[in-house]
Amino acid sequence: MTNFNSLYSKTHRKRFKKTLSILNQHVAKDLSILDIGPENPLSFLMKEEGFTVTNTPSGIDLDYPEQWGDVLTPKYDVITAFEVLEHMVNPFTLLHNTKASLLVASVPLNVWFSPAYWNNTSDYDKHYHEFEARQFDFLLRKAGWEVVYSEKWKFFHNKIGIRPVLRRFFPSYYFVVAKRKYG
Repeated sequence: MTNFNSLYSKTHRKRFKKTLSILNQHVAKDLSILDIGPENPLSFLMKEEGFTVTNTPSGIDLDYPEQWGDVLTPKYDVITAFEVLEHMVNPFTLLHNTKASLLVASVPLNVWFSPAYWNNTSDYDKHYHEFEARQFDFLLRKAGWEVVYSEKWKFFHNKIGIRPVLRRFFPSYYFVVAKRKYG
């Protein structure tokens, strides 16, 4: 296994391990996975865990369906999107039009004490959405998905300040596994 202990913060390592645990519970290893977004440390760990994973090509803008390539083809059984959908102006189009029968996704939760993440130097590194769990569930339902498992996660850094203390009590991420109802 990749020695990610030395490469990533304790928070990232905990999120990766928790994500892999949920994938192992809900996704069979013989299913093909399209991981939305370019290759990343988590997609490498998914492959090492025995999953068949393909990533969307880097450099495409997911807000433009004409750039999606294989996203709409039925050759993928599962779509994963880990901290990706919040960067899209309209995630409904992608969620509604994909042909996969299973979705595994996580999104950051909107919390009252922290503004949405916004990088002024990159259009791809902004959170256009930070969801409440009920908003994300509604989006999924409207896009043709039924949530079969969900969990809120609290992850925090050991930093000093009001926000780091509040992160110990308020969940930061919402994780779902959903099955296709229609679409």
